[in-house]
Amino acid sequence: MKTNFSIEATDSESWARAAVFTTAHGRIQTPIFMPVGTAGTVKSIDQHDLIEDVKAQIILGNTYHLMLRPGTEVLAKAGGLHRFMNWNQPLLTDSGGYQVFSLSQTRKITEVGVKFNSHIDGSKQFLSPETSIDIQRIIGADIIMAFDECTAYPASHLQVRKSMQLTHRWLSRCCVHFDAQQPLYGFHQMLFPIVQGGVYSDLRRESTKVISDFDREGNAIGGLSVGEPAQLMYEITELVCHELPKGKPRYLMGVGTPANILECIALGVDMFDCVMPTRNARNGMLFTRNGIMNMRNKKWKDDFSAIEEGGASVVDESYSKAYLRHLFVSHELLAARIATLHNLAFYRWLVTESRQRIINGTFSSWKNEMVNRVGQRL
Repeated sequence: MKTNFSIEATDSESWARAAVFTTAHGRIQTPIFMPVGTAGTVKSIDQHDLIEDVKAQIILGNTYHLMLRPGTEVLAKAGGLHRFMNWNQPLLTDSGGYQVFSLSQTRKITEVGVKFNSHIDGSKQFLSPETSIDIQRIIGADIIMAFDECTAYPASHLQVRKSMQLTHRWLSRCCVHFDAQQPLYGFHQMLFPIVQGGVYSDLRRESTKVISDFDREGNAIGGLSVGEPAQLMYEITELVCHELPKGKPRYLMGVGTPANILECIALGVDMFDCVMPTRNARNGMLFTRNGIMNMRNKKWKDDFSAIEEGGASVVDESYSKAYLRHLFVSHELLAARIATLHNLAFYRWLVTESRQRIINGTFSSWKNEMVNRVGQRL
């Protein structure tokens, strides 16, 4: 299956690449970071912010949360999530598999699918490869993820192997069901398989081969950033990227810190998502080009300098560190909004600058310097 993915430049000292990925709702310049809009909203900011300040090219919605609230009936009546939330750019949905994975106390996994209880009201729910595809069709995402099982870390080779094989069987059902349907809203949708296999190299190679043979328009790497050491994540990511088709986008799910993203761009990853910039923002943690700031710290009490000189968001030079700290310690809602805008704009700057550095041939040296800077505590 062909993909609308065009590589524009590669880095001579790493596996990093800059590309353009075309979807029904627009072109995505990679490397790209996707803000997480779990329930049809990126928490504490609106869609105008996402477009005008964050300059997001694509966002992510969550099948599990959206199926529970507002529910598929409402989304279908609205004409899909794009219309429901007034978002006219690309949209990706995860399959719900990771959220089911996190409900380990209330779920029951069988060959058919997964039974679980809603975290909202305890009602009995069910997800299978087929129902996950159906729900994502109703949501109307440009990119739909295959339903998979994510194994915990640590897990034995046998446990991971059984889980991986179940994921492969589910993938086959996803593809059959997806291909038997037409999109509901008149635009093209894509299905991405997910490589599993835990931290075991042989299983990752096997899974990469299996999902590549399905020949979909892009591929994802799952089951990382679930507790394994960062270096092990990098080793597995490198292995999988080298085995995946070069002419298709590679999406590393749920990663991560600024340093994680830079290192994985160097390994050949094109797409990222993570709740870290938004969740940490609401708790007062800001990521900057020079390190990490905890805005609740007393050291910022009378620091009237800009949040970040030359920062990527309009808020960075509009407000001082002292003012933002005041908002946090006063529990003002504006604190979360300012911090979220800053963090998402910083992540956007990080991948955009990476892209430009790949194109002009200076990525690797710049990346090595930035990895050391962005993790410092200020």
